[in-house]
Amino acid sequence: MIFNLSNGSELNTTEIINQQSQAHDAQTQSKNSLRGYAFILAAAAMWGTIGIFFTVLHFTYGLSALTIGFLRAGLAALFLFIGLGLWKRDALKLSRELVVLYVLFGLFGVAFFYVLNTEAVILTNVATASVLLYTAPVYVTLIAWRLWKEPLTTRKILAVIAAFIGCALVARVYDPGTLQLNGIGVLVAAAAGLTYALFTIFSKYLSTRASPWTTVTYSLFFGALFLLPLQFLNIPLFGESSAQNAQSYQSVLYEPFAWLALLGLCLGPTLGSYAFYNMGLRTTPASVASVIATIEPVVAVIAGYLIFGQMLEPLQILGAVIIIGAALSLTLQKDATQPVGTQ
Repeated sequence: MIFNLSNGSELNTTEIINQQSQAHDAQTQSKNSLRGYAFILAAAAMWGTIGIFFTVLHFTYGLSALTIGFLRAGLAALFLFIGLGLWKRDALKLSRELVVLYVLFGLFGVAFFYVLNTEAVILTNVATASVLLYTAPVYVTLIAWRLWKEPLTTRKILAVIAAFIGCALVARVYDPGTLQLNGIGVLVAAAAGLTYALFTIFSKYLSTRASPWTTVTYSLFFGALFLLPLQFLNIPLFGESSAQNAQSYQSVLYEPFAWLALLGLCLGPTLGSYAFYNMGLRTTPASVASVIATIEPVVAVIAGYLIFGQMLEPLQILGAVIIIGAALSLTLQKDATQPVGTQ
C-alpha cells in the first residue's frame, strides 16, 4: 500500500513537471510564432513597395522594363555572391543535378517575371499591377493539378471564377474606353501573375533539395544572364526599343538618387523581403504565411495613394477584395484531395 502511494506521488510529480514543461514550450512557441508573423508582415510590406521603385525609376529617370529587371536581378545576385562568399560559402555550392532547374527558374521565374511585373506597373499603375499579381495562387492551383495530378475541388473552381471576376473589375471592364486603353497592360499584369506562380512552383520544388540562399542566388544570376543580351539588341518590347537602354544608363549614371532607388529595390523588396520571409517560415506554417503576405496589395494601394495619388474606384476595390478572397480560399483550404462536389 505504501508502495502504491509513493508511486502515485511520483506520477503526480511527473505530471506536474510535464505540464510545466508543456506550458513553457507553448509560451516559447507563441513568442516564436509572433516573431514569425512579424517577419512575414515585414516581407509583405517590402514587396508592396516594389511598384514605387519601378515608377520612380521609369517615369523619373526613363529606365525601361528591361533595364530595371536586369539591374534588379544582377545587382541582387552580385550582393549575394559577395555576402555569401564572405560569411556562408557553402551556400554557393551548385549541385550539377539542379543546374537545369536553376536555369529554367532564372528564365521564367526571374527574367520574365521581373520584366512583365515592371511593364505592368508602367502600363497600368502601382495598385492595379500589384493586385493582379495576386492571381498567382490560382495559377499555382491549376499548374499543380496538371503537373502533380492534384484534384480540383469545388472550392478551387469557385476561386478561379472569382479571380477572373475580380480581375475584370480591377481592369475596369465596366468602362470600355479604359479597357481599350489599358487592355495590354492588364494582359501583361496577368502574365506577371503567371510568372509569379512559376516562381512559387520552382521555389517549392527546390525547397527540399537545396539551401534557400543557393536557390535565390543562382535563380537571380541566371535571370540576369538572360536579361543581359537584351540590353544590347534592338528588339522592340512593349512599344520600347532595347537600343534605348544605353540612353537609360546614361540618364542615371550621374544621378545619386537613381542609384539609391536601385539600391533600395535590391536590398528591400528583393533581398530584404526574401530574408524576412524565410526567417518567418521557420516558425510559421506556409499556409499561414501566404495568408499574411496578402497584405502586399493593401500596402501597394496605400503607397500608391499616398505617394502618387493613384486612386482605385469602388468597383475596382471590390475586385481587389474578390481576388484576395479567392487567394485566401485556396491557401486556407483544409483538404485539397477531395474531388469536385465534395466541398
